[in-house]
Amino acid sequence: MSINTVTGAVSADDLGFTLIHEHLTAGMPGWELDPDDFNRKDEVASAVVKLKEIKELGVKSFVDPCPMELGRDPEFAAECASRSGMQVIIATGLYNEALGIPQHFRMMDADAIAEIYTRELTDGIGKTGIKAGIIKVATGGIPGMTASSNAISKAEMLTLRAAAKAQKATGAPILCHNSEVEPYGRQVLDVMAEEGVDFNKVLIGHACGVGDLRYYFDILDRGAWLGFDRFGLESIATDKLRLAGLMGLLAVGYDRIMLSHDAVHCLRGRAGGGFSAMLQGNPKWNYAHISRNILPQMRAAGVPEEKIRNLTTNNPRSYFKK
Repeated sequence: MSINTVTGAVSADDLGFTLIHEHLTAGMPGWELDPDDFNRKDEVASAVVKLKEIKELGVKSFVDPCPMELGRDPEFAAECASRSGMQVIIATGLYNEALGIPQHFRMMDADAIAEIYTRELTDGIGKTGIKAGIIKVATGGIPGMTASSNAISKAEMLTLRAAAKAQKATGAPILCHNSEVEPYGRQVLDVMAEEGVDFNKVLIGHACGVGDLRYYFDILDRGAWLGFDRFGLESIATDKLRLAGLMGLLAVGYDRIMLSHDAVHCLRGRAGGGFSAMLQGNPKWNYAHISRNILPQMRAAGVPEEKIRNLTTNNPRSYFKK
């Protein structure tokens, strides 16, 4: 079975070194109503430079799980992929209660939402003909941006069940945004179990900032994947904490983990003006940080190349393989 990228289908065996969670564009709901958007030509050009940089470092595939209401731009992604030679995979799906899930979708049932997801995975997004290759879900909030949620909300539960139905219909994997301060990975897996989803197709993202080994064991022992996917975003958790958790898990035999940064190339609309301050506070938060800094630290600490290949290449291949 093939995997949808924005420039066509590829085999799972051809994914190579894969960054599992990055973003080319993003925007808070409502950005499309702001007349001051980015300079598209300039942003494509600078994104292509970044993608070529990581391609030279050995990265072959780039997953952008931006949900449909948060500034997803299939044509932007396709142009960047075509010009850089990077294999880019984008998502269908909705975000969390705090920052997403427009009222239109809250008034639908899970079957109707799943039908939209399935259509984007099989026929394409809108009139672009560009197909999604992964399903995005989200629970909880974002530290420093959203209030405490205390539980998976009714709307988030709706999108989880829709994602499960679309996964079973298409075989596409599910990637979950997970709050570091209120992680609901266990509960997400409970929902997926109720819906009959194979846990090999579920990744609980943003786990690296949680710093709780019991939490990691509970998810990994059920056969799901962990995303250690915010390296460089040290305003939420330090890389030292992320590395300690990662290398500790590897040392005791767990390696169902994938790596990334959750870095964003550009934000849509005027709100993107505050993005520069976030970048200044996180100077290592970029697509190349793992290749240039994290993997060398792991090698220096004695992590074998075989385990690094699992994290960067073999695990994404297994996750996507249908």
